[in-house]
Amino acid sequence: MTTSFVSGLLVAGYAVVGLFFLRFWRESGDRLFAWFALAFWMLAAQRAGLAMLVGHEGVETAETWFYGLRALAYLLIIWAILDKNRRA
Repeated sequence: MTTSFVSGLLVAGYAVVGLFFLRFWRESGDRLFAWFALAFWMLAAQRAGLAMLVGHEGVETAETWFYGLRALAYLLIIWAILDKNRRA
């Protein structure tokens, strides 16, 4: 029960942060914010997917893909920062 609650909070938090970055992107036009919004929505999807798998068989194989999605989101954040600094 507690794990599901925390996972729900994390999904909501990631989604809200993604919305804030989307708003910043629309106001400034800086693509850094668009990449950050996408990365945080990927993190929300990853956490939601893991929460839905709790108690199912074959979770270990599916978890690998979800953690790969998390790694991809972090790489997207790093790439966005490097792209921003390269353009500056």
